[in-house]
Amino acid sequence: MFCRLRFAGAGMLVAAALLAQSDAPKRFDVGSVKPSAPDGQPNSNFPLGPGDVYVRNGGFFNATGFPLLTYMAFAYKMIGNQAQYVLPQLPDWARSDRYDIQARAATDPGKDGMRLMMRALLAERFGLVTHYEDREVAVLAFTLPAGSKTGPQLQRHSDDSPCPTEAPNTAAPGVVDGKPAFCNGIYPLKPTAPGRTRFGGRNVTLAFIADTFSAGVNLGRPIIDQTGLTGTFDFTLEWVQPRPPTAPAAVPDAPTETAGPTFEEALREQLGLRLTARKGPLRVLVVDHVERPTAN
Repeated sequence: MFCRLRFAGAGMLVAAALLAQSDAPKRFDVGSVKPSAPDGQPNSNFPLGPGDVYVRNGGFFNATGFPLLTYMAFAYKMIGNQAQYVLPQLPDWARSDRYDIQARAATDPGKDGMRLMMRALLAERFGLVTHYEDREVAVLAFTLPAGSKTGPQLQRHSDDSPCPTEAPNTAAPGVVDGKPAFCNGIYPLKPTAPGRTRFGGRNVTLAFIADTFSAGVNLGRPIIDQTGLTGTFDFTLEWVQPRPPTAPAAVPDAPTETAGPTFEEALREQLGLRLTARKGPLRVLVVDHVERPTAN
């Protein structure tokens, strides 16, 4: 379901960018991993998505009720393309069993510093061993026809536009001029008509937009960016999500489909982008080993 896009996301999915932060601590000073309470609700003291939105916490990581897959997605800054390749490699328990993780560093290293320390904790407690492979796979590529301009709902981000990424709490972001208040992420927005799906983001790359929507719309192939456009953008995108053929209408005798553009039509009309089937490069996270966590 498309609700998986409710995490906020931003930035490039490049592990080297994290590893280059040599001044950040690489390990938590102390850490605890334990099974979640059966009735526990997923919660964290800052957003665990791949974006930059962060709540300063004095170096304390506190999350409850999440499976290992979520902690891996946080640690490795995974979005749609990465997640759909990692998921089949994991045992069932890594997707179903829930864990609470509390850990502390001497100082607050920022969100990407927390990611690096979470990698070390997962390696120590879950025996997690991974590596990356570059593969050539069948993809759907964002393309921009020669001589074409981007659509009306896709504009280059202005350098002088206020762009907060730190929040006083984990409450849902507000809206500014029809777009999310926070930058470096993609968030659900209120649609303009019932039955539609609407998302928006500010200061995000086209590669990030493509990767985020890969899992959300599930077109059968990863989506990558091959427009050649660099820099960051602000956008909104609204479309009608087709109802599965077996899903009943919400109201008896209601129309079977809501009027509006499909995802591909919305890309063309609103963002000026096309989806082109081709072969393309994809960096895949490979799981070499993982096991249930050791005791504290």
